[in-house]
Amino acid sequence: MNDTAERDGRTGQAAQGSTESPAGARSLIERVLLATVEEQRRARRWRIFFRLAWLGVAVMALALGAGYFSSGAISTADRHTALVEIKGLIDTEGEASADDITESLRQAFEDPRTAGVVIRINSPGGSPVQSGIIYDEIRRLRERHPTTPLYAVVEEVCASGGYYIAAAADRIYVDRASLIGSIGVLMDGFGFVDAMKKLGVERRLLTAGENKAFLDSFSPLAERQREHAQAMLDEIHRQFIDAVKRGRGDRIKDSPEIFSGLVWSGARSVELGLADALGSVHFVAREVIQAEDIVDFSRHENIADKLARRIGAEAGRVVAQTLRTSSDLPRLR
Repeated sequence: MNDTAERDGRTGQAAQGSTESPAGARSLIERVLLATVEEQRRARRWRIFFRLAWLGVAVMALALGAGYFSSGAISTADRHTALVEIKGLIDTEGEASADDITESLRQAFEDPRTAGVVIRINSPGGSPVQSGIIYDEIRRLRERHPTTPLYAVVEEVCASGGYYIAAAADRIYVDRASLIGSIGVLMDGFGFVDAMKKLGVERRLLTAGENKAFLDSFSPLAERQREHAQAMLDEIHRQFIDAVKRGRGDRIKDSPEIFSGLVWSGARSVELGLADALGSVHFVAREVIQAEDIVDFSRHENIADKLARRIGAEAGRVVAQTLRTSSDLPRLR
């Protein structure tokens, strides 16, 4: 028994000595420091998490307030002026697509509290097809709702396809410095035939159909193809002119320059009959429609959809530029 006690005493002394040795003390300090650092890291992660959570709540609140998650509008007034935005390039993949614009117009006209509709235009033009669809839908809605007027208000630019749409309105209001007109059609591209000859590059293009390589940038442009393209542009131009004349009637001046593709200031456009008067959206709502409360019926994408669309559109543009260098479709620009 004495031997056992003696061994236990020696073991305790050895253990005590190990913690009191420099190596043991250093090991203990390292463990304490590591635990402290880990605790600080954990606290920092939680702080970052809560900050991001509050930031997400703030962004969501701002998006809801700006209407990013709604496709329509809510009005608390008895009568209001319905607003529909046409902004940017008029294109099937853009913000000003016919699907979005026509849906907004339908909602605006069908709201029983709508006293009048204003389309605010800031567009350089775009697709003649998309512009024509919106133009036709405006005329259809005006026939279906004859007591609800529709006015176009131009801010910066209302050119080409943008003016195509504006021509369907009952009246067009502009700013003195707005840019109006550009009633014409274009189809542009590049030819690299001579450059390929200088570089010694051979174009190997196989087609079934003699005009299948129509407007190919790396092949010579045959005269009959040039004539066909010009005839096509002239036909679309006539459609554009007819739409403007049908919408503006005898208000538009009888001048060949009107349909030549020129652009005029807002003040000059009133003199030429391309527009009716000077005025802003608020002026039209207050003085013309006499419903000062303005409700925006424009369709707004949520943030995720907008980002996905922009990424997709950019990817499509890059692919299109990689595969071809010419713009194959006519544009009202």
